[in-house]
Amino acid sequence: MVWIPGGGFSGGTTSLPVYDGARLAEKGVVLVSMAYRVGVFGFLAHPELSRESGSGSGNYGLLDMIAGLAWVRDNIAAFGGDPRNVTIFGVSAGGIAVSMLAASPAAKGLFARVIPESGGSFAPSTTSDQGEQNVPILALAESRGRAFLVKLAPSDIAAARALPADVIQKAQGGGWGTFWPVDDGVVLPGDQYVLHSQGRFNDTPVLVGSNSDEGAYFMSDGVTSAGFEQQMRAYYGDHAGRILAVNPHATDAEALQAARDVFRDSGFGWPTWTWARLQSRKGRGAAYVYYFDHRTPQSPNGAWHSDEIAYVFRNLGASGFRNRGAPGPAPRPEDVAMSELVSSYWINFAKSGDPNGPGLPRWPTFTEQNQQVMFLDAAPSARPVPNLPQLEALDAFYASRRLEPADDAR
Repeated sequence: MVWIPGGGFSGGTTSLPVYDGARLAEKGVVLVSMAYRVGVFGFLAHPELSRESGSGSGNYGLLDMIAGLAWVRDNIAAFGGDPRNVTIFGVSAGGIAVSMLAASPAAKGLFARVIPESGGSFAPSTTSDQGEQNVPILALAESRGRAFLVKLAPSDIAAARALPADVIQKAQGGGWGTFWPVDDGVVLPGDQYVLHSQGRFNDTPVLVGSNSDEGAYFMSDGVTSAGFEQQMRAYYGDHAGRILAVNPHATDAEALQAARDVFRDSGFGWPTWTWARLQSRKGRGAAYVYYFDHRTPQSPNGAWHSDEIAYVFRNLGASGFRNRGAPGPAPRPEDVAMSELVSSYWINFAKSGDPNGPGLPRWPTFTEQNQQVMFLDAAPSARPVPNLPQLEALDAFYASRRLEPADDAR
């Protein structure tokens, strides 16, 4: 199992205590944690860099992952691993990266299964600074790279390379999403929704899912009913009415929850549902979908973004995303039970492509005709897709984006 950490493609590290793989490995796997370049060092595109490579620029972080997977293929047998049975798994940007590797011809044959946790990239590639989607086409990414160098004030790439790393890091700032993987036509050869629809992807079994209250991690207080509605109309245009109708927001309290839910659904729920549907339509590998809704005194309204990680790694109480480096609370018996359940599902899937095993609640495959999701909550069981009206409203929005005229700037 090869772990790809998250961090918005601008931060993150393999060294968080919650990522310690020792206890997960006790269940019978060899675990590798894989670092990669992030921010400007991992995802700066620029015309000079594209000319140097002859095949685009901006996907250095993804190329690091591919190089790491090639190393695993060539060397993991010496550690007791099977190079023919590699599972890549990651969270947030790491989960998005997993989906990109599943679409990348350069990663073909380097893994046998995938587990993206709260991550997937199936919105249309963006051709301008319109803001609705994250993955820019190469021309847009190069334009942003030129603007970054203007701010940095070197005359060219050679001058930028002569600068100390900390100067470049400071110029980048701390914002997430400034630098992102690029639809360069090579490493990432297009809109992943289209690629999957055409059967152009690395077909493996998929275990994919999201958490019930992910938006709470990103959305702070201060949201008002009027402000939320204004933002939705500015962002979703003609589709805002349908999205607003399925996200109650009459009061400021409702609007705050609605803002969190829209973030959850657009960032994590819709990509999860979309990937599972595409896999069931076009792939030979089975799709399994989860919805992590384990509630604790710290998250009484649902599981936050990245809350599942400690349960997967069997590192309850370890510091991680949620507690900003501080140790978490002592686990309760029900927390330990959930961790054993989740880690067993992950291990079973990594070994065989099927999460099911003795003593575990039955997890059915997800199909277009039978869209069943494993709810990981106080009574784990398979149920219909959660938040379906909200997902369907977003699906109509993204479908409309794909009908717009393509930009030939690619």
